Amino acid sequence: MNKPVIAIVGRPNVGKSTLFNKLIGQRVSIVDDTPGVTRDRIYGEVEWCGKTAMVIDTGGIEPKSDDVILEQMRRQAELAIDTANAIILVTDCKSGMVATDADVAQMLQKSGKPIVVCVNKCDTVGEPDMAFYEFYNLGLGDPVQVSAVHGHGTGDLLDAVYEHLTFSDEEEEGEDAVNVAVIGKPNAGKSSLINKITSSERCIVSDIAGTTRDSIDTLIENSYGRFNFTDTAGLRRQSRIYDDIEKYSILRAKMAIERSDVCVIMIDATEGITEQDTKVAGLAHEAGKACILAVNKWDAVEKNDKTMSEFKKKLDADFAFMSYAPQVFISAKTGQRIDRLFEAIVAANENASLRIRTGMLNELLAQATTRVQPPSDKGKRLKIYYMTQASVKPPTFVFFCNNAELFHFSYQRYLENRIREAFGLEGTPIRMIIRERGDK
Repeated sequence: MNKPVIAIVGRPNVGKSTLFNKLIGQRVSIVDDTPGVTRDRIYGEVEWCGKTAMVIDTGGIEPKSDDVILEQMRRQAELAIDTANAIILVTDCKSGMVATDADVAQMLQKSGKPIVVCVNKCDTVGEPDMAFYEFYNLGLGDPVQVSAVHGHGTGDLLDAVYEHLTFSDEEEEGEDAVNVAVIGKPNAGKSSLINKITSSERCIVSDIAGTTRDSIDTLIENSYGRFNFTDTAGLRRQSRIYDDIEKYSILRAKMAIERSDVCVIMIDATEGITEQDTKVAGLAHEAGKACILAVNKWDAVEKNDKTMSEFKKKLDADFAFMSYAPQVFISAKTGQRIDRLFEAIVAANENASLRIRTGMLNELLAQATTRVQPPSDKGKRLKIYYMTQASVKPPTFVFFCNNAELFHFSYQRYLENRIREAFGLEGTPIRMIIRERGDK
């Protein structure tokens, strides 16, 4: 990562996520009036004066709290500070300077990194409120007045931060990363998988369901290629979602599915397959994404010589609608079969991107229709003139025929099976579009 890194830190509820979203120009971090909404590190890019830097949004720091989640949030913020080249300390003009601001400032000074004090919520134009001048007491130089909601002062803030950054003229080279969304119900081990793959505390892991809220992107490069893994919030049944924050989390998870190339569907082996697992998988299937069924916590299951085959039979029955998805039995805790998971991701992405020549498709179509005659109704038989591939991700095939009503679903399934038999396409759904000759 050649770009310099800016960490946004501060106590809870001072507007760090609002500032982060304003700087990167997207609504990535969840914003709510409830303190402690952001928990993990969220990454984005900011461009200013033609130069790009990475920005990290962090959870609110409570230096003296013993709460388990708050402790881990503080650890995540410390990791962001360690990797940063410059730090923005966000404070709140409306509440004025409080003891926690001084504690956080003291903690940041120990890092030895350059710090710019951002006094947020200066929403009125003109002379700042008298509370603004209190922040000179932090001893970190001239504060910058900002309104993250309206965008006032963000240019001055970036000017002050960019003075401390060194930019390289070299651009990152390399192939585009494969976008992988890790989805599943709460507590299936999604964050543990990301931490194992990165060999770091990238995401907060806890037995408390719903720990992850934002969708967290992590760029990984290894012998299998470049991957952008997105850890998502656990998807629960609609009837069990009570607060707005969880609604936002689920919306972010669904957006992560939309922008992914491959979805890894995490299933908790210790709980078995539930109805919610199939619903989560259905979201990825309906979006036309390449999918992998990752059965996690396999190390915690008591096994005999038939355990895996019986579990596979259950997977085949419950996920019959996505029989194309490969099944990988892993342990995010021990790293068991993580290499197999990467192999499946690469293969599924390649198959979803596969283009097949029209000549080869029509040769296959001729063989398939000779082997099993197309259906007929009241003496009128279906004639398929030719087929062609319209697009990829997922592979989409268009069939031109004499009568679309005669093209029965069972015959479509038969042709799909013949295509898979000939070209593989494991891990990706297939779309079929039926056109009558003369249709536009």
